[in-house]
Amino acid sequence: MSTKGKVIKCKAAVVWEAGKPFSIEEVEVAPPKAHEVRIQVIATSICHTDAFNIDPNFKKGVFPVIVGHECAGIVESIGPGVTNFKPGDKVIPFFAPQCKKCKFCLSPRTNICGKLCDFKTPTADQKLMEDKTSRFTCKGKPVYHFLGVSSFSQYTVVSDVNLAKIHDDANLERACLFGCGFSSGYGAAINTAKVTPGSTCAIFGLGSVGLSAVIGCKVAGASRIIVTDINNEKFTRAKALGATDCLNPRELDRPIQEVIIEMTNGGVDFAIECIGGYQHMRAALDSTSVGGGTCTLVGVKAGDKALDVSPEELIMGRTLNATFFGGWKSVDSVPKLVNDYMNKKFNLDLFVTHNLPFDQVNEAFDLMNQGKSIRTILTF
Repeated sequence: MSTKGKVIKCKAAVVWEAGKPFSIEEVEVAPPKAHEVRIQVIATSICHTDAFNIDPNFKKGVFPVIVGHECAGIVESIGPGVTNFKPGDKVIPFFAPQCKKCKFCLSPRTNICGKLCDFKTPTADQKLMEDKTSRFTCKGKPVYHFLGVSSFSQYTVVSDVNLAKIHDDANLERACLFGCGFSSGYGAAINTAKVTPGSTCAIFGLGSVGLSAVIGCKVAGASRIIVTDINNEKFTRAKALGATDCLNPRELDRPIQEVIIEMTNGGVDFAIECIGGYQHMRAALDSTSVGGGTCTLVGVKAGDKALDVSPEELIMGRTLNATFFGGWKSVDSVPKLVNDYMNKKFNLDLFVTHNLPFDQVNEAFDLMNQGKSIRTILTF
């Protein structure tokens, strides 16, 4: 029986207040409105950004909310004005829209879309749809969207500029990783840091983003890739992807930046910070060489203090930058990345440490917070 134009009742993980566990609920998902697409989520992964936004230390969280932003699915129905998608298409939604019309989307210098830039509106952070309402209802109450995706629901509604069609034969349980983690880390090396052939690199943190940065540095031709993490069990994967040296800060007798500077005779050409937090950002910047070293920030940590940088550090030739979704223009770039994966340019199986049914979402977050997983794939 067709569900087009009808409210769908389905399973979702709702967070009712900050710091509380996910509650598996039956939610109502309204039909898509103009320029919106309703998707059946097939596979979703979990990310530290989901945890960050429901952490009590993050003061901008809104509740109740359905988080989740790294997923892949199938188009169930489309709203008026949608021309690029049809029911049955395999798709990946993004927190990074690409409208292809605003001055930012038309510029080759950025992958930020103008949709995100007017922070005076309640839709800039994508907690609501364009008409300032939600498509989710639970127990008679509206539920906020999350980053324009809300993948912790069996069905979700997204804007058509937050969505890309991918190859019909794509494995959605791997393609979902392109919605955030892989694209962010790989692009941080390729697009933002612009790692060069023969260079030396240091990558801080070996979660999904950090391992993706390893692949990016390897593809870019780096001659030495130093990785750091407090979990030695991650080093085998990192070496399989191209890492040359592995350091555990807890096993060193001095700050890790001092060790890296000594190992590289003055610092690395590129440092990519994939953890977040003052201490790690500072160590990454300190690890770069004067006279041309670049530090790229990817990670974000709730409630931590800001990074302080003196002008002298930059005057001496260091560059500090940061990446948003790896610098990719989402709608244009991600289908190509999926094709590269299908052509075996990189192996995503090494990223997936656990596969769990969706009802075990709380267990999946426990694994992540305890450092026991890289990516856990949840399926409905």
